[in-house]
Amino acid sequence: MSRVRRGVAAACLLLLTACTAAEGTPSGRAQVQRAQAQPVQGGDAVAVSAVKPRSAPRAADRPNMVLVLMDDFSMDLVQTMRTARVLRRKGAWWDRAFSVDSLCCVSRSSLLTGQYPHQTGVRTNTSGDRDAAPLGGFPAFHEHGNEARSFAVALQRAGYTTGFVGKYLNEYEWLAGRALPPVQPGWSVFNVVFGSAYDGWDFDSTYLEGGQLKVRHHPAPAASASAEEKDNASAASVIERLSLDFIRAQAGAAAPYFLEVAVYAPHNRTQPKGYYDGDPVFPPLFRDRAGADGPGNCGRVPCRSLTTGDLPGFGDDPRDNRPVTRRGEPARAWNTVPGSLPSSAAIHDLRDRARMAQSIDRTVRRILRVVDDNTYVVLTSDNGFHLGQLGLGRGKGTAYGTDSRVPLYVVGPGVSPGRRAEVTTNIDLAPTFEEIAGLAPAPYRSGVSLLPTFADRSLVRQRYAFLEHTGQALVKGDPDAAFTGDELDRVPSYVAVRSRDALLVRYDLDPAADREQWAYEFYRYTRRLSWERTNTFARKAHRPKVRELLGKLEQWDACAGAAGDQPVGPACRGLTS
Repeated sequence: MSRVRRGVAAACLLLLTACTAAEGTPSGRAQVQRAQAQPVQGGDAVAVSAVKPRSAPRAADRPNMVLVLMDDFSMDLVQTMRTARVLRRKGAWWDRAFSVDSLCCVSRSSLLTGQYPHQTGVRTNTSGDRDAAPLGGFPAFHEHGNEARSFAVALQRAGYTTGFVGKYLNEYEWLAGRALPPVQPGWSVFNVVFGSAYDGWDFDSTYLEGGQLKVRHHPAPAASASAEEKDNASAASVIERLSLDFIRAQAGAAAPYFLEVAVYAPHNRTQPKGYYDGDPVFPPLFRDRAGADGPGNCGRVPCRSLTTGDLPGFGDDPRDNRPVTRRGEPARAWNTVPGSLPSSAAIHDLRDRARMAQSIDRTVRRILRVVDDNTYVVLTSDNGFHLGQLGLGRGKGTAYGTDSRVPLYVVGPGVSPGRRAEVTTNIDLAPTFEEIAGLAPAPYRSGVSLLPTFADRSLVRQRYAFLEHTGQALVKGDPDAAFTGDELDRVPSYVAVRSRDALLVRYDLDPAADREQWAYEFYRYTRRLSWERTNTFARKAHRPKVRELLGKLEQWDACAGAAGDQPVGPACRGLTS
């Protein structure tokens, strides 16, 4: 397909979009067990015992893997995390790592499958109008057969013990009195922490028992409880404990393991009112909050030092970012909401997000302490987040670096410390995990394994990244829906190509599914941390680079028809080279 189809979009959640699903596990710390169980049956799930290992290198020769996936973690927060500094000093890191769609459920589906959104069929966070197809959220993930293509299935079949702890996918949910969602194949331990954990407390989580999915409840302490009691019952603490329990349980086991730890921080809460009085929009643990005795804990950076200066492009006038036609004529502007996020609000949120990041920092530090020398630890995020940059408010979904660029750090056996020059996206992780396990990546994956770069810092095979986004409001029937509504609703559908020094975005400004109206934004990055100041698509000096990236988009169009389990040919997999 030559463009992102608009008719598939679904209604998004709140202004600060939520991408859902989570986990929990059985332990002495978990609370009341719900009297429900989801049996493994039919095509909806694969029982752990039914997955037969296929030939692969001996277990003793294969490393363990731990993936820590953050939620809406923006690059401005890296400076606050002590473990990010440790990982950067001891391991590999990519300064041009991107999410193929800066929207959490779409991004997470692509990470699990190593496929672009047009391949997974997961376009949006939620399914919305079920007459609109393809759907978004977990219903789309399930209906398009993505469960069988998850890298976890390949690892488990190869003899790995696989664990998942934390946030899963939007609409993989459960409410009391309703049937549980289907068991997901490929996971030996499956501790999803459901979406009520966005607010930090009083949530449910899953575990597997005899191949059946069961649920435990994690009640919140009373408002009068101590800060320590509240923190111990938080989603952040439960996810950390379950993760460490999994790793410790694998010590000395004959089989290697893979663990995904999907934390909720630093995502905002999703309810209008916080669980406890005074909870901010971005609720940190109590130990990290500002109070009468100080400004709180922002990690390596004093909270008072975090300002709009840490948000490059903050308050920029968006009028000079307006897209233009192929001929360079002004096209319809999409970023038209008057005024940006007030600086006081942006600073307040930035500091709270930094305080939330400290729970991640502690979790990563404790994971690093308990894993052995034969374990890879990967730290990244599903997408970034903007706070007032480029005339925007709070949110994500754009192709700009605030939203699409993510941290990526790897430590482990044979990893040579230092920066990697390759341009990479999160679809490269699935084939990387497969190759670490000694497997040939599945032929339907579009991503390219990063394993060869672990030992060779100079290796550069990928020079481009492709980003693909579907407008969220387009199924509402309003022809101008992409340009009204909340923060995410106004971002149109687009396909973008990013190199180390430039970004070309091709928007489809016509919300009708059977029509298209293309317009473009182009940015050249002249400094390492520069931002998208002015759209220079029509500037004569940039014509050679614009032509180069337009050519890459034409190649993308020629390859964008494959979906599902259709193999990706060498030429299409080589688009990023």
